[in-house]
Amino acid sequence: MPRLSYDRYCDEVSAQTALLREVLPGDDLSAKVPTCPDWTLADLVRHVGGNVHMTDAAVRGEPGPRPALGDRTRAGVPDTDDPDTLTAWMQAGADAYAHTLRGRDPGAQVEIFGLPDSLTFWARRAACDILLHRADASLTTGAGYTVAPDLAADAVDEFLELATDVRANERVFPRLPELYGPPRSIHLHATDTTGDVEAEWLIELGADGVTWRPGHAKGTVAVQGPLTELLLILYRRLPLDRDQVHVHGDRDLIDGWLDRVFMG
Repeated sequence: MPRLSYDRYCDEVSAQTALLREVLPGDDLSAKVPTCPDWTLADLVRHVGGNVHMTDAAVRGEPGPRPALGDRTRAGVPDTDDPDTLTAWMQAGADAYAHTLRGRDPGAQVEIFGLPDSLTFWARRAACDILLHRADASLTTGAGYTVAPDLAADAVDEFLELATDVRANERVFPRLPELYGPPRSIHLHATDTTGDVEAEWLIELGADGVTWRPGHAKGTVAVQGPLTELLLILYRRLPLDRDQVHVHGDRDLIDGWLDRVFMG
């Protein structure tokens, strides 16, 4: 269940893209992205820009092929490595997509990537995806990375919703069934939030699959740490062993989860 409004997700599509653009070097995008080893920063820009241009076309009823990574011949991907040209194209796509979304019913169903769902789902997915790739860029350039607590908590929710969505399991998390078996649980607890943002989660694994729910509960393993760090650990952008992150209980369980439940 989304925590934020449809309008907020639309705003974040543009805003997170602008923040991503700010941390990119203005003269050269050839640096390798350590959290996406096959990508340079230019590839990351093409990925984000290609996604927002393609999804905007799909919502407008003009579906086309998703641009392949680095493909400069499809969906208007600029045939250049010039940072200004690439980042301006990415931002224009994000702004156009946000504008398109704002003019439509949040409950309208659209099929993208072969998955039909509401525009609220797709606006949220875009905002969270760009938020994540902003982290990739920040970790590459050494720039700071902060996220509003309500957005970070919602991004954790969204990740767990995808991990427990049977429509996505086979395609996105094919190794998740390896964790099915005797009842076990993972408790995630953000240590730096106020009462305005609920930031605890319980992931429950069993013989029939995985479920999750918000709130405090004792788990087979507990992971405590700053909210943004927990988010980036879930997405495997940061290692679990960090100064402010503490693991209590079955370390093998959380290691197994992180090894199998990965989304780039």
